[in-house]
Amino acid sequence: MKKRIVCLLFACLLTASACGKQPAALPDAPSDSAPQTAPEEPPAEPTPDPAETYVDDLTLEEQIAQMFFARCPETDAAALAGQYNIGGYILFGRDFEGQTPDSVRETIASYQAAAKTPMLIGVDEEGGTVVRVSSNPNFRAAKFHSPQSLYAEGGMELVVSDTKEKDELLSSIGVNVNLAPVCDVSTDAGDFIFDRSFGQDAASTSEYVRAVVIQMSEDNMGAVLKHFPGYGNNIDTHTGIAVDDRPLETFRENDFKPFQAGFGAGAGSVLVCHNIMTAVDPDLPASLSPAVHELLRGELGYQGVVMTDDLIMDAITEYTDGADAAVLAVQAGNDMLISSDFVTQYQAVLDAVYSGSLSKEQIRESAVRVVRWKMVLGLL
Repeated sequence: MKKRIVCLLFACLLTASACGKQPAALPDAPSDSAPQTAPEEPPAEPTPDPAETYVDDLTLEEQIAQMFFARCPETDAAALAGQYNIGGYILFGRDFEGQTPDSVRETIASYQAAAKTPMLIGVDEEGGTVVRVSSNPNFRAAKFHSPQSLYAEGGMELVVSDTKEKDELLSSIGVNVNLAPVCDVSTDAGDFIFDRSFGQDAASTSEYVRAVVIQMSEDNMGAVLKHFPGYGNNIDTHTGIAVDDRPLETFRENDFKPFQAGFGAGAGSVLVCHNIMTAVDPDLPASLSPAVHELLRGELGYQGVVMTDDLIMDAITEYTDGADAAVLAVQAGNDMLISSDFVTQYQAVLDAVYSGSLSKEQIRESAVRVVRWKMVLGLL
């Protein structure tokens, strides 16, 4: 019997060898020196964006209100700020007439106390011909000089020290945004914008913008680069439509340079003017043009707050009434609307969301940019 079993096993081995098969190998014994594979850790949860988290706690109506940089009303400004939770107020010369630093400080504090979300409080204190605050001797013995005159007197060092002094004065009364610097390139004294510009070529203007924005950032003063895409030699859009027929390459080689310098220096906002830039959009003012905003966001890569110039200026009212302008401005891609008719234009934007002309997601994205800017400035 045993002999028969041995023969059978021998026959099976011969058969396996003939078929090219090998007997299965036994598994290796575990080795104490073999590396042990650590268990994979679950992917880390992404850190929530604080600006998004904040905005998601606001109502749709409050998100829309954050998109308005409204002209401060002459009466009931605190009540209006509290009722709507407005993004910000811009103060003009009338808001400083007959006032003192203490009285303005108290007034601004009342706006901030009324608003649910801390407000942007802005002024145009460019120096030279546009001085909303220092035109009142109660705030400064002399008006702030223009960037041109400062540079001629003491170079960029004096420009920067003047910027610091401005920031300190504005901060002391509760202002947190200066709608400056002017980035327009102008070397012709005959240009409308010349007196407000740096008065130098694109390279020197870029150096000026970079230095001013860096100083403003150090001082926690919000900077607003203006007037994109560059004013050129066009007429005043406060009084009518300005059509700029220059080729796009001229803007790229000249007008865009100071804005790009400001972007690189960390400017929190850029203001889009009402000039018609025919090389990009021959039909609509830049402030209302999706194509111009696509260029700003795409080719130039700007990710901060984009705002309009005032939507009741003649260059806009000749195209559309105030209410329609606000909706067109949001559709174009603006995050903030400078408005001298807040209640009307706010309601127009809200109605457009309800009707589906504007999306809730776009409103949210703009509100997030505004709130993020406020966070950078230390307001939230």
